[in-house]
Amino acid sequence: MKLFALVIACIVSPALAQAPDVVPAAKKEGEVMLYTSLVPEDLTPLGAAFEKKYGVKLKTWRANSEKVLQRAVTEMRAGRSDADVVETNGPQMESLYREKGLQPLRSAHLKDLMPQALRPHGHWVGTRINMFVQSYNTRLVKKEELPKSYSDLTNPRWKGRLGIEAEDEDWFAMVLKEMGEEAGLRTFREIARVNGFSVRRGHTLLAGLVASGEIPLAITTYSHGAEKMKQRGAPVEWFAITPAIGRANGIGIARSAPHPHAAALFVDFLLSPEGQAILQKGGYVPANLRVADRAQKLPLKFVDPAVILDEDAKWKKLWAEIVLGAPR
Repeated sequence: MKLFALVIACIVSPALAQAPDVVPAAKKEGEVMLYTSLVPEDLTPLGAAFEKKYGVKLKTWRANSEKVLQRAVTEMRAGRSDADVVETNGPQMESLYREKGLQPLRSAHLKDLMPQALRPHGHWVGTRINMFVQSYNTRLVKKEELPKSYSDLTNPRWKGRLGIEAEDEDWFAMVLKEMGEEAGLRTFREIARVNGFSVRRGHTLLAGLVASGEIPLAITTYSHGAEKMKQRGAPVEWFAITPAIGRANGIGIARSAPHPHAAALFVDFLLSPEGQAILQKGGYVPANLRVADRAQKLPLKFVDPAVILDEDAKWKKLWAEIVLGAPR
């Protein structure tokens, strides 16, 4: 809590809050370019609300988190930036910070964010929480069959029935840290040996395959993705094996943003209760505690982007060996 207070004191003092001339300056700039991994169906209401409120057009370029990072870094190294704002997964945001691609971020709303959404360096903050959960097809898996621990997934009943997303090394690292690395590695090697994994690229795709019945049980889906499928009437339900893992998706302003005032205004909007409520309607867990959500109170263990980056080679190697190299 002391660290949290220190971070807040440094980056949310009145002198650093949003200046009163930001709105007219942003309107003069007229537009803001956002690089993001947010899905189009959730970008549309955000853009509409922002443009209606401020008269500033939100332009977007969307890709997965790795491509968002790659494009932002490539532009920065070339001495230019088309992006004003970048919003994507926490580890990629931390990588962009380490590449010196972000400027210090200031907003009056930072004081309302959950502590896990803040970074000590203050160059990016969390906007929404991706909660890793397990999802299953209710027509193919009975509730009483559901695993209560990862060890339960070594049961041969799951042979050929398990799906996993292709790039969830950060989730894997955090689960093993919580289980105890040696015990966790032993468990996942046994799951791979006995039952194998159907590896798919993209959490949306994976959730869809659960809904269609191609994959009865997915080990790494996002709660908001599974919830959307459920709300559309698909035979999908989700649950969380302990330890449940959360990861903050973050936002930051590009170091050489062409529209810096519009960038600051959009960041402020997205972190505000109004912007966070729009994300929540899309099924995301809001980072702003003024927008209450039951998932904020769950005993989540959060991915630490800095630790994941520091140990990147180790976890990618283990992931490739155990998960990507497993029978399918």
